[in-house]
Amino acid sequence: MKDQSRETVLIGGIEKREIVIADYDPSWPKKFAVHAKVIRKALKDRLLLIEHVGSTSVPGLAAKPIIDIDVVVEDSSNESTYLSALEEAGYELRVREPDWHEHRMLRTPERDVHVHIFSPDSPEVERHLVFRNRLRKKTDDRQLYESIKRKLSTQSWDDMNAYARAKSEVMERILASAFQELTDDS
Repeated sequence: MKDQSRETVLIGGIEKREIVIADYDPSWPKKFAVHAKVIRKALKDRLLLIEHVGSTSVPGLAAKPIIDIDVVVEDSSNESTYLSALEEAGYELRVREPDWHEHRMLRTPERDVHVHIFSPDSPEVERHLVFRNRLRKKTDDRQLYESIKRKLSTQSWDDMNAYARAKSEVMERILASAFQELTDDS
């Protein structure tokens, strides 16, 4: 029998969704807190780290009203240790990417919360946190990022991944500055 956890899958296929950028909503951190509690209860001691990431985690930043949550478990490739617990808590597996840091993404049926599962050695968790913290601290980077998101949201996208890729040049520039500043400070 083939091991499904080793297949790269976008469960349900590509979804065309309108990209809506909403002004910052102070309820977003509260929504994260609610889901963090659900995830902590579901995973118990299997949860190593949980963080609110993405644009909704940055006060004052307009965003798609989707809460992004990074969850670190001992081994994200070992779905048997966490997947059923998260599914029982109400999340649905949407993405399985064994070739990209063993990333898994689950979401709520309402599609308003994305839970990204990584292992402790994944560099993506640090990148997400460095990017979030940079946008929280640097108004000019936050404004640049918001302007590109608003511009891109006026276009039609076949799926959200294409929209995300279109932002990557600006994101990488902001990340490079953030990492350079961290290096200079140490």
